[in-house]
Amino acid sequence: MAMDHTVKVILGSIAFAVFWLLAVFPAIPFLPIGRTAGSILGAMLMVVFRVLTPEQAYAAIDLPILGLLFGTMVVSVYLERADMFKYLGKVLSWKSKGAKDLICRVCLISAISSAFFTNDTSCVVLTEFVLKIARQHNLPPRPFLLALASSANIGSSATPIGNPQNLVIAVQSKIHFGQFVIGILPAMLVGVVVNALIILIMYWKLLSVQKDEEDPSPEVIADEDVLSHRFSPARLSHSQIPSLNSAEWDSRLDLMNAQSPPCSNTNVETIRNSVSSKDNEEIRRSHSTMTEPARISDASKEWLPNASTQKREEDFSSKSLNSMEKQKEPVILQSSEGKEHWSTKWRRIAWKSCVYLVTVGMLVALLMGLDMSWTAVTAALALVVLDFKDAQPCLEKVSYSLLVFFCGMFMTVDGFNKTGLPSAFWNFMEPHAQIDRVSGTVVLALVILYLSNLASNVPTVLLLGARVAASAAAISPTEEKRAWLLLAWISTVAGNLSLLGSAANLIVCEQARRTPQLSYNLSFWNHLKFGLPSTLIVTAIGLVLIK
Repeated sequence: MAMDHTVKVILGSIAFAVFWLLAVFPAIPFLPIGRTAGSILGAMLMVVFRVLTPEQAYAAIDLPILGLLFGTMVVSVYLERADMFKYLGKVLSWKSKGAKDLICRVCLISAISSAFFTNDTSCVVLTEFVLKIARQHNLPPRPFLLALASSANIGSSATPIGNPQNLVIAVQSKIHFGQFVIGILPAMLVGVVVNALIILIMYWKLLSVQKDEEDPSPEVIADEDVLSHRFSPARLSHSQIPSLNSAEWDSRLDLMNAQSPPCSNTNVETIRNSVSSKDNEEIRRSHSTMTEPARISDASKEWLPNASTQKREEDFSSKSLNSMEKQKEPVILQSSEGKEHWSTKWRRIAWKSCVYLVTVGMLVALLMGLDMSWTAVTAALALVVLDFKDAQPCLEKVSYSLLVFFCGMFMTVDGFNKTGLPSAFWNFMEPHAQIDRVSGTVVLALVILYLSNLASNVPTVLLLGARVAASAAAISPTEEKRAWLLLAWISTVAGNLSLLGSAANLIVCEQARRTPQLSYNLSFWNHLKFGLPSTLIVTAIGLVLIK
């Protein structure tokens, strides 16, 4: 029995509303299950409410997009291991000429890295660098964090692998990688420059003071500390604990004694005494085993009092030779350690070179128009094989929750499309949003800006992308391609409007808040005061330059 259309619209809207609510507010008090679980819940409701059949739900999952997303994440993990982002951090602080120069560098490096390594990845690994550099130069963190997040969003618009919505657009539109880059690159470059100028104008006085007015007594950070940031969490296995010698135990126990309250000193002394007693017992055992042969030797001498002088001379000569060989041993060990050090260093350099060559090869293959999904997966597997190690530690860094989120989102959005509401909305807006007219292009941009901040950019692209492209294709094939590129540009730049506009903004805000000793809270209103004018101006630049 077929479901009544009105019932389908109501139930499908409820399922999509649940998905949207948890995607925008993942920690909502009465259902704090997060974005990933929220997307799966929305997909499940679409099937339970019979808006979709199970077969239709599985068919809605776009495997090429998931493959491209997985491949780029694996490549980013290996680039991280090859110290690519550490080198980017060095460029940030190399021969800096002041606060304005640092702002321009943050904007440029954030934009370039986001175009090739996705905006979320760049924000994750560069936020702590930016905070350390701001603190090192005694500067306020706010303009630097805004420069990082906004430039990451703008820069990611230039390539199909820069952000998730561009992945969707590149796969659905079948626009080649090179054509995509050529179409948006001019707008991206001008947009990054204009965005940097807006930041400099808004915070000119604050950056000219050369003092962090929000934190009057900042801690000075050395260059080594700026570049010592590690991106993977450190793990200490239990098998490493027994390898500590007594001196290391004493140093660690002294640290425990200094950090613990006075009432716990007795326990620390008890541990030290137990460790020392064990060490003394081992020393006594080793001493007894060493002196046992000596006692036997002395006893044998008593039974053999008439040993010949020649035998004593041979023993003396053999002992002198042994002592000379022992003197040579440190030199041999030192030379072998040096050779091992150099061989390890050259192996590391060769491995890094392979990672960079594979990444460049992937980009060249994408520019040649090869299938983007299989190209990214092939590059990822090539790096796994070249690493010649168990790939589990690297594969564990892949955001599988993001892949699952996309699966649930594909199902939920497809079910919402079947309710007919997106089609009805576009039928109402289409006469006013024709991109062959200036007024129509402006209306289309405002609609995408609004929906990208209301429903997030990826669902907006999934809901309106095909409809906008079909409307433009009725005008000409050139306008269809331009419609896809405008959709990529506007939906990406729309993320700069508010703190909730893109995941990159939230990543920068959360990373800055959780960074030890450098914590900074970027508020919603501080971001909005900059984001609103920047988004409107930069979006307008793309409407003019994208042809």
